Amino acid sequence: MSVQDSAGAIRQGEELDVAAVEAWLKHQLPDLHGTLTISQFPGGASNLTYLLSFDNRQMVLRRPPFGHKAKSAHDMGREFQVMQGLQSVYPFVPKMLAFCEDESIIGSEFYVMQRLEGIILRTNLPKEMTLSSDAAHQLCENMIQRLVDLHQVDWEATSLKTLARPGDFVERQVSGWVDRYRKAVTPDVPDYEGIIDWLETHRPAQIRQCLVHNDYRFDNLVLDADNPMTIVGVLDWEMATIGDPLLDLGNSLAYWIHADDPAPLQLMRRQPTHLPGMMSRQELVDRYLSLSGLKPASFKFYEVFGLFRLVVIIQQIYYRYYHKQTQDKRFAGFGQLVNFMQGYLQQRIDR
Repeated sequence: MSVQDSAGAIRQGEELDVAAVEAWLKHQLPDLHGTLTISQFPGGASNLTYLLSFDNRQMVLRRPPFGHKAKSAHDMGREFQVMQGLQSVYPFVPKMLAFCEDESIIGSEFYVMQRLEGIILRTNLPKEMTLSSDAAHQLCENMIQRLVDLHQVDWEATSLKTLARPGDFVERQVSGWVDRYRKAVTPDVPDYEGIIDWLETHRPAQIRQCLVHNDYRFDNLVLDADNPMTIVGVLDWEMATIGDPLLDLGNSLAYWIHADDPAPLQLMRRQPTHLPGMMSRQELVDRYLSLSGLKPASFKFYEVFGLFRLVVIIQQIYYRYYHKQTQDKRFAGFGQLVNFMQGYLQQRIDR
């Protein structure tokens, strides 16, 4: 069996109109032959990702989730344009094929892109794959190097410069994510006002501007199937923008679960960072700072903010489940995670 990432059955409630997608795609890409079949990739608590298969070609479709969406989230057109703009300066982005703004086709905007074949590391390694301690450490090195490479892209020389906004990015991020949390609160989760007050009080100024991914982790990386140490693709640019590199790193660390972390955190693990040889969160920070040359007074704010931002994402998803806007049972326990994370964040602050 192959260790390459594969698609499977479509989750209940997330089906697409196959005939409508096929008709639209064949109009956009006349070289397609045969009847379309659609399957779904296992990731996707936010935007949903499908494999489209014709007789002569495979490609990937991305669409927003079903149900309630934050006003500024899930902008398919923006993600499509970001990935197009990256093509010439960051060679790890799939080629964009077509964008559809006609929501009558599948009920939302969507785009279609090249399929990058390879290995995607999710919660656990593929059953057919092993990773030695040395290899795990090297993979972490390569992952951090790719992030540093992204942060050094000359974005001002590309169409991506239109993403830049005036003002302090860190201030804007704190206020924006606080607002998102307050709008997504359900009766069974805490208000997080103590954590919010700490973030607003300890917020540093942005350290510099660069292109940031904002969701950089193993399950958004494509590894070469023949040499898993080689990263051939970076996926999911939904939240990419011009921002602060240390916030980007902090957001990545929020998903980095150690083998000895508390049990509720283990339930949140979406990548095999618990394996022997994987760098610790502190080692990742130290390596990044060494490669980038950045010297913050402290990294605590970025760590806590990244975790709070993750809480907001979890709560926004739980909001949809709580209000019966999605039937996906994966989200049933998200409210309990939000409750747990309040105490965990306070512990990180008090260290």
